[in-house]
Amino acid sequence: MIAVLDYGIGNLRSAQKAIQKVSGDGVEVRLATTAAEASGAAGVVLPGVGAFGACMEALRRAGLDAVVKDAVGAGLPFLGICVGMQMLFDGSDEAPDVPGLGVLSGQVRGLPAGVKRPQMQWNRLRVRRPDDPLLAGVSDGDWTYFVHSYAPPHGAHTSATTDYGGDMVAAAWRDNVWATQFHPEKSGRVGLRLLSNFAALAER
Repeated sequence: MIAVLDYGIGNLRSAQKAIQKVSGDGVEVRLATTAAEASGAAGVVLPGVGAFGACMEALRRAGLDAVVKDAVGAGLPFLGICVGMQMLFDGSDEAPDVPGLGVLSGQVRGLPAGVKRPQMQWNRLRVRRPDDPLLAGVSDGDWTYFVHSYAPPHGAHTSATTDYGGDMVAAAWRDNVWATQFHPEKSGRVGLRLLSNFAALAER
């Protein structure tokens, strides 16, 4: 079973359905609204849409922040998507008084001056870590779909970037933790390949 954490913000069914489509016949992709519903998962997905502060507060109200930390600590394959990626960091300039999950170090910053906010478009990936198993079969120049006004910091975790007013982090990988600033479930063939890679990691 792969658990998609549902903390009451946004429509998460598109992510659930996309992962179910690329998963094996014996895999259940479950929307988990409580820690009990996520129990026993072989992989955990944290989607996110909207504002960082509202998402973090809703996640904590649901008690699902503990599920994130437990899954990461237990070595389960974990995937953060869009604001779900940003929530893995220490915090965001979008809500300076709201702490993030602190799984990855650094502060999420606003997109640079001179670019349209939000970035709401297809953009090309630059693969920085070809050894990242989540990006297996994904190539430089492949297109993925972004919707965001803030971006995570660069670091040793950066596995792919894109050009939007400069080199911007598009994907991250550290140990059993993966994250994408783009939406794989909206990114066509490339996004489905990435989700298929994640499902295979969970299955193993």
